[in-house]
Amino acid sequence: MMNYEELYEKEHIKCADLASRVAELEEANDYLQFRLDRIHNNKLWKMTAGPRKVMHLVLRQLTRVRNCGGPRGIWAKIKYKQREKIAMANYGTNSFPSEDERKAQENTSFDYSPIISILVPLYNTPQNFLEQMIDSVEYQTYKNWELCLADGSDADHAYVGEYCLKLAGDDKRIIYRKLEKNEGISGNTNQCLAMSHGDYIALFDHDDILHPAVLFEYVKAINEKEADYLYCDETTFAGDNINKMLTMHFKPDYAPDNLRANNYICHFSCFKRELLDGTELFRSKFDGSQDHDMILRLTDEAKHIVHVPKLMYYWRSHAGSVASDINAKSYAIEAARGAVADSLRTHGFKNFRISSTRAFETIFKISYEIIGNPKISIVIPNKDHLEDLSRCIASIKEKSTYDNYEIIVVENNSETTEIFDYYKTIEADNVKVIKYEGAFNYSKICNLGVKQASGEYILLLNNDTQVITVNWMEELLMYAQREDVGAVGAKLFYANKTIQHAGVVIGLGAHRTAGHTHYGQSRENLGYMGRLCYAQNCSAVTGACLLVKKALYDKVGGLDESFAVSLNDVDLCLKLRHEGLLNVFTPFAELYHFESISRGLDDNGEKAKRYNEESERFREKWKADLEAGDPYYNVNFSLDRSDYSLKI
Repeated sequence: MMNYEELYEKEHIKCADLASRVAELEEANDYLQFRLDRIHNNKLWKMTAGPRKVMHLVLRQLTRVRNCGGPRGIWAKIKYKQREKIAMANYGTNSFPSEDERKAQENTSFDYSPIISILVPLYNTPQNFLEQMIDSVEYQTYKNWELCLADGSDADHAYVGEYCLKLAGDDKRIIYRKLEKNEGISGNTNQCLAMSHGDYIALFDHDDILHPAVLFEYVKAINEKEADYLYCDETTFAGDNINKMLTMHFKPDYAPDNLRANNYICHFSCFKRELLDGTELFRSKFDGSQDHDMILRLTDEAKHIVHVPKLMYYWRSHAGSVASDINAKSYAIEAARGAVADSLRTHGFKNFRISSTRAFETIFKISYEIIGNPKISIVIPNKDHLEDLSRCIASIKEKSTYDNYEIIVVENNSETTEIFDYYKTIEADNVKVIKYEGAFNYSKICNLGVKQASGEYILLLNNDTQVITVNWMEELLMYAQREDVGAVGAKLFYANKTIQHAGVVIGLGAHRTAGHTHYGQSRENLGYMGRLCYAQNCSAVTGACLLVKKALYDKVGGLDESFAVSLNDVDLCLKLRHEGLLNVFTPFAELYHFESISRGLDDNGEKAKRYNEESERFREKWKADLEAGDPYYNVNFSLDRSDYSLKI
């Protein structure tokens, strides 16, 4: 053991104090504590307490900065919190109508005021959830509703029936029935339907909450747009705190390809009773995804599907709910796959495959059967740029699994000897090279290439692209061959694997013409509500990789040659959309796109002037569409950003 007496004598400590102190230290066997006490009692240590505290705080903040990704990360976090606060103010419970707005809505007289039957299947509903759910119906500003409650609760939850019977006695619009047995979601909801008398049917979960003006907005749309199927935007909130939003889902208008891949409509579905003629409401074989099955069937029959782009349904996330974890109801995954398969068969599709994506178990990749073996004509404009063109063509030939295609290179005023030597090489390998003379005009160049094409399908492709996905042509063709589809586009990446193209939104960007969504996001990004993970409808796709039937290309006049450089692809897609066709973006056909390598950017001098002129022409030609807004976006999203940020 250490000789403490010698130690303390050396340090000039009195023996009288030493004896008691040594006894304490020997008892605790903690000489370290003794040394710490000496330090803490030192005058210099006490005098430096303030500066040391400041230094500790500085070091802690530096650690936080590092953990957030540096100063830029801190700033991004601050901006996120600011946007979150603004979103809560604009879209949360603060959006509930004021007293004046409430009175105005309650006093509104519609030409048609349908009875809306709200169907709620009850099963062992927690009392506070039950009360909040019914309160949100009673607080509606539109009063011509009835609430149909079918109760399959067990004996341990008798309070459900007692509470509902009491309310039904006070308000004749509340209709309650205790079921002899619990028949599950589908059976209980169908019992609700049997109790109803309404002109319109609305589906409401027993643990969720409605915005006070949702029925008012729906009846307004019924009167103004003859809506026979309606839905709104929705939020998921945590437990009992309606102001703690976990997600805010701002949806597109009706988009059939989106709906097949993902039940984005979900809540709050309301539809004309007539749509149920000849069919059931919920089918028990699809329990767990009965709403997806019902939405697919009824939207097929509806004539006027209206999306109310307002956050009006509050979906509670709690233990055991699908909003919290789909695996809480794992049977819902197979039910959803079965519902989609049934819908596809109804539309005549055969030999398709449905598989879950990396985003979510019930977000699907649908692989359609390729009918026949149609020829695809790949049209590639080019001027010089040997390295880019050779890389593009090599990737097509080396990686593509589809073999019935031809490549047409449209040569435009190249100057180097090397490119013409390369042309001779590829012509010997069955690549067609045709010559376009005149100033650069992308539309004219492509139109000339299409005239020389022998394929049933046209694939416009930039020379600065490189194939990633081996079955890229099949992934595009499976959609382009459908009778209801116009143009199909791929997912394109820059060399650093950030997104260059994932669909086009009209009105997006500084010029308010068109822009790419999710621009600059990483390849691994799932996208807003998983939208980078499934094929979906969009207003337009980029001409850097665009597949379309040659007959449709010719029908709409090909690319508009007044758009010499920009917006010609968007213009083509809008012409196809006005033919009643759907345009599709698929993330399952991937290529690199080293954008504008060939001709440079349109950001200065004559190029900027030309782009501004073409932008003005585009805004004038498609004025009505731009004013109406992109149906596959949402009016609540900013047009200044491509990342689905909300307007502020």
